[in-house]
This record gives sequence, C-alpha cells and structure tokens, in this order.
Amino acid sequence: MAGEPLVLVVEDEPAQREVLAYNIKAEGFQVVTAEAGDEALDLVRETPPDVIVLDWMLPHVSGIEVCRQLKMSGDTARIPIIMLSARSEEMDRVRGLETGADDYVTKPYSVAELLARLRTQLRRIRPAAVGERLEFDDILLDMTEHRVYRAGQSLSLGPTEFRLLTAFMERPGRVWSREQLLDRVWGRDIYVDSRTVDVHVGRLRKALRVDGAEDPIRTVRGAGYALG
Repeated sequence: MAGEPLVLVVEDEPAQREVLAYNIKAEGFQVVTAEAGDEALDLVRETPPDVIVLDWMLPHVSGIEVCRQLKMSGDTARIPIIMLSARSEEMDRVRGLETGADDYVTKPYSVAELLARLRTQLRRIRPAAVGERLEFDDILLDMTEHRVYRAGQSLSLGPTEFRLLTAFMERPGRVWSREQLLDRVWGRDIYVDSRTVDVHVGRLRKALRVDGAEDPIRTVRGAGYALG
C-alpha cells in the first residue's frame, strides 16, 4: 500500500526469513525478501527500501560485504541496516558496526525486540511511519489524529495531499523528483502519470496558503519539489 515503509529482509534460512516477513507485515509494513547477498544488492538498486534487516552469514556475498557496499554508495548510504548474527563476541559486533551497520542483533533474538529496533530506525528516518507528530515552521502534522494545522488553524486536506505533505515534512529541504513522490505517495506498483504529481502539489499548496500564508513548497526546476 502506498506510503507504508518498505523493509528488506535478507536471510538465507527459509524458516527465519518467513517468520521475520510475517511479523514485519503484521506491523503494517511492506516486506521484500532475499536469501543471498548478491540478490539483496540487486533488489536495493532496483527499489531502495526504507530499512534493511541483514543476516551476517549469507551465500555468495556475505552480509558484511553487502553492508560495506551499500554504505559506500551515496545512493544507499542513508538506508538503515540492522545486522543479524550468531556471532556474539564483542569484536564481531564492533566489526559489524564499523562496517556501517546501524544496529546489531545477536541470534537467537526476540522477534519483539527486533521489531522494536526496527521501529527505532524508522522513527529516525520516517517518523510519520510510527505515528509521530511532525512540525515545520508553523505547520503541524499529527499522524495519530490524521490532522494538519497551520498557525493553529485546522486545514482540510485530501488523503493524497496528506501523504504528500507527510513525505515533505519527514525530510524538509530534500528535493523530491516526481518519480520519487509517485513511489512514496501512490505506491511502487501503481501507474500514475507524473503530471498527476503537479496537480496534487498544486492542491496542497492551495490548502497550505490559508489566509494568504506563504507557500512553503519550493519548485526546483528540472528536479522536482522541496519543502522549505
């Protein structure tokens, strides 16, 4: 479904992979899976996930090498990686974190604990995905109440405009291309003409300019849109 965080689970043991995928889906997230390191790298390049749950011991390309390659690339360096490993020695944990992993979970692990750590990473990069309130200047977006306020005044936004504003407010200043907004707001598997983005950005701008307030959305010629 559009707007839900996408989690990539990379685990070569089928039973563990299925348990992880099932529980992460039950949290309301989208899940894709891979059983080998090279497959994971291909999936990330094709459709970058929001978070990666990555096993250390993988066939062909190890989890450590997958992590190293992703963190060295400017396109994927910001994707949080939670490393899973049966290696419990401190030096192994240090090696995993030094390679760029954002968190390190030792097997056997509690699924509940892993989900909590997953939510922590999502809260850092997509706070709206875990029900946070977002603020930018005088704009307040409350995910729990599904309401938007500007200077204390409640605004009337359609569902698409609400998802657009959520994307903008999670990453103020980031320039979003039309294609990126289509993926985030409408979903990766739905075909929508890119000009549709312009129409809904126009509607969002109109809603935000209540009582003649300044337009907070910036058009970046040849690139897309940004908040602030």
